[in-house]
Amino acid sequence: MSVAPKASTPSWPTPPEGGWTADDLDRLPNLPPHTELIDGSLVFVSPQTIFHERTIDFFKWQLQSLAPADLEVFREFTIDLDNQNRPEPDVVVVRGDAVEDTNQTRFPVESVVLAIEVVSEDSVSRGRETKPLKYARAKIPHYWRVENEKGRAVVHVFELEPTTGAYTGTGIFRERMKLDVPFPLDLDLTRIKARREKDQ
Repeated sequence: MSVAPKASTPSWPTPPEGGWTADDLDRLPNLPPHTELIDGSLVFVSPQTIFHERTIDFFKWQLQSLAPADLEVFREFTIDLDNQNRPEPDVVVVRGDAVEDTNQTRFPVESVVLAIEVVSEDSVSRGRETKPLKYARAKIPHYWRVENEKGRAVVHVFELEPTTGAYTGTGIFRERMKLDVPFPLDLDLTRIKARREKDQ
């Protein structure tokens, strides 16, 4: 006697009418790590590449060592843009007074000084179009987009233009990245590589 297989129950939550809200990210059970909320929809990320991981680590530690004492640097931490948008920049620099307690899961957008996105194959349109548009509308003053160019990091730097409310490109950096804002820094981008890789 054969037994018909039972219908499987959907493993992902069904969105409510009008979509999910920023608060839902903290309440929904069993969400995959690094789930974002974009326009009321949950966005799940694909497995991280080695380039992505090393690039995030590099910027997190470099910026943390160079940032003034009144700023804090976090990796993969969500920010509240509005009720239907709670993205997770790969690296975010916030004002220190936004860090309230160790159980905190997000930052208000007005505390964000810099958002960095490391573009991966599944996030090209989000990193180049969707997120910078939303970050600019939310008045985040600085945005960096990092691309993988044949295994090397290329950083596209943008600054908010107050009169238009849009980002303007202020530079593209490949080997050395020297800036005065949001604070002085001079970074050797060639250090984003495998430990066993020989220096040229």
